[in-house]
Amino acid sequence: MLTVRGILAVVDSGLLAHQRQEHIAELVRRSGAVRVAELVGHLGVSDMTVRRDLDALERSGVLKKVHGGAVLAAGAAMDEPGFEAKSGLESAAKAAVADAAAQLVDPGSVVAISAGTTAYAVAARLLEVPQLTVVTNSLPVADLLRGAEEQYGAAAPSLLLTGGAPTRSAALVGPLADQSIKALHVDLLVLGAHGVSEKAGLTAPNLAESQTNRALIGSARRLVVVADHTKWGVVGLSGFASLGEVDVFVTDDGLGAQARSVLSDAVGELLVAEVSEA
Repeated sequence: MLTVRGILAVVDSGLLAHQRQEHIAELVRRSGAVRVAELVGHLGVSDMTVRRDLDALERSGVLKKVHGGAVLAAGAAMDEPGFEAKSGLESAAKAAVADAAAQLVDPGSVVAISAGTTAYAVAARLLEVPQLTVVTNSLPVADLLRGAEEQYGAAAPSLLLTGGAPTRSAALVGPLADQSIKALHVDLLVLGAHGVSEKAGLTAPNLAESQTNRALIGSARRLVVVADHTKWGVVGLSGFASLGEVDVFVTDDGLGAQARSVLSDAVGELLVAEVSEA
């Protein structure tokens, strides 16, 4: 088993449980495995506290406990590909999801659109919605809307771009993004997710993106999650919302019956878009 020695210095023992667990999750993602004894020293907490944290992370699907420590769970996401690499994946499913989600946006409303290729596909369908204001932390969405201004003029959606530092997926995240988002009130948030699961809920591949997603959720009156069927069962590093927080979950008909049942019971409304055979 690989160890965490040399990866992280001793951290503040006053961390809250979810903060400790995020540290542990990041360690296991980076090294592949962690030992209980080393975590006790690094985190400055008891053996029992570490084991409780590992129990919680195992229940969320992030890791699997083994004798003396834990290893990365099978299927847990480690690294996120860039926006361009993801844009060609499941294009038909994303198009169907985007078509359905765009119907939920009312003219004259203020809409927040997160980073991600499915959320981008929704944004592309909103270019002619009248008197729309779009808040986004996605650089590709911002480029799309700036280009729309040349084609549609004053009829194009108004754009508000958050600040922040860009990730590999072209999302602006971090304290600057979070601060600007928390000052806003939006009617509807269209939010993508790196992973979705019954236990872990909605997850992101890094802590900063997860925190910014939480800020977006806090700013919105209504949360619409857009995720094709391949996102089900994927668990990223950090969770940012439970399924119960979702007002509308939009996916495609490739999603299995069991997953549909779980989502139907957990979210406010489940919309399943039919993927075109063409």
